[in-house]
Amino acid sequence: MKTINDSMTQDHRRCDEIFVEMEQAIMQHKWQEADRLCQAFINSMEHHFKIEEELLFPALLKATSQANGPVNVMLMEHEQMRHLMSQLVSSLDNMSRSLSAGYVDTLLVTMQQHNMKEESILYPMADNAVPDVSDVIDKAYSESA
Repeated sequence: MKTINDSMTQDHRRCDEIFVEMEQAIMQHKWQEADRLCQAFINSMEHHFKIEEELLFPALLKATSQANGPVNVMLMEHEQMRHLMSQLVSSLDNMSRSLSAGYVDTLLVTMQQHNMKEESILYPMADNAVPDVSDVIDKAYSESA
């Protein structure tokens, strides 16, 4: 059986792969491809956020008060990433390689730091506090595939 950490980390990697493809398209001035990949990336991230915000975080908050701080930080960072993704879309609309690259770089660093916190703190906490949520998360991912 997969742990919460396994499922969520695997989804981080899937989002990362789309992100890398999008970044390459931007650097190569392949604007249509960059737009398509940006939308795919945002859809993947929003799906990931939805699973966390609607399934994982509520279960974790209900199970342990220790989760309050980490969950609040993750929610704040989700909003930061949503804002950066919005700015990235605008920069792609303007076909600006330098502006897009700046948002890509900022988003990349933010995502890496965020994922590290989730994978080393939040997901292990969830595996200990609410291991039964793992099946619900697996189901949510399999239904979207």
